[in-house]
Amino acid sequence: MSSRDKLTSVSLLDRIRDRDEEAWRRLVRLYAPFVASWCAHWGVRGQDADDVTQEVFHSVAKSLEAFRRDRPDDTFRGWLRVITRNKLLDHFRRLENQPAAQGGSEAYRQLEQVAQEQWPEDSAADLGSLYHRALDLVRSEFEERTWDAFWRTAVEGQATAVVAAEMGVSAAAIRKAKSRILHRLRQEVGELIA
Repeated sequence: MSSRDKLTSVSLLDRIRDRDEEAWRRLVRLYAPFVASWCAHWGVRGQDADDVTQEVFHSVAKSLEAFRRDRPDDTFRGWLRVITRNKLLDHFRRLENQPAAQGGSEAYRQLEQVAQEQWPEDSAADLGSLYHRALDLVRSEFEERTWDAFWRTAVEGQATAVVAAEMGVSAAAIRKAKSRILHRLRQEVGELIA
């Protein structure tokens, strides 16, 4: 577990475990695009992808207490990927047994691929989208000026001194704004994004 994960107080994951419905909606907003992407990778789209996604999050809800970060490589996204893989395998098994569905041999081939092939790594674009969705979760908690200072330095990579001069504040104020938002982000999703 990284040092920033140890700093997490009442995180999104803790609130979900406490049955907070808004926290659950936030988690789904963060991770449903990943599940949809994984489904699409294996050729599952449309209503079938929606069904698999629903099954994935139903399983997450039932087994969230079992999620642990005991090893450095343990991540929520990795755990979610395993659940998605299992639900995709279930999906292809169902297709294989449905005569009206696509050909049995095609369903069997897909089942074998999901079971045996290495899953692709998350793309930089997928991870970038995840981080942007996480930022959207906390943005409304900050004044526009604070958010602008954070965005320009943390996301756009502008120099602190330049942003401070343009905003008419001290460099320390810019660093504080950035720190406050990063701290809040770690509180909200620290153990989920790693």
